[in-house]
Amino acid sequence: MKLPETGILLRIFIGESDSYKGHTLYEAIVSRARELHLAGATVIRGIMGFGASSRIHSTKLLTLSEDLPIIIEIVDTEEKIDLLMPFLDDVVKEGLITKEKVNIIKYIHNKKIS
Repeated sequence: MKLPETGILLRIFIGESDSYKGHTLYEAIVSRARELHLAGATVIRGIMGFGASSRIHSTKLLTLSEDLPIIIEIVDTEEKIDLLMPFLDDVVKEGLITKEKVNIIKYIHNKKIS
C-alpha cells in the first residue's frame, strides 16, 4: 500500500474497561479499521491518566486499576479515516477523539501476509 506524503493521525482515548457487543471497545475499533482496509492501528495501554471526570487511573494504586487509559492510533488518508468516523460516533460513549495532519516519512511492509 502506498500512502501520500501527508495523512491524518486519528487518536482515540478510551478506558480499558469500555466494551462493545461483548468485546473490549479497543478490539472492536481495531477490527472495524481492518475491515475498512485502513493502513494500520496501534493500541497503547497507559500506566496513568485521567479524563473529564478527573478520576486518576493508575497501575501505582494499591489495587491495580481495571480501567487503565487506552489510546488507539491510526494513520491513513483523510478519506479513509472519514470512513471510520460514523462507527466511532456510535461506539465511543465516553472518551476523546482527535485528528491531526501528519507528515508520513516511510510506510513499508513485508510482502508476506499471514
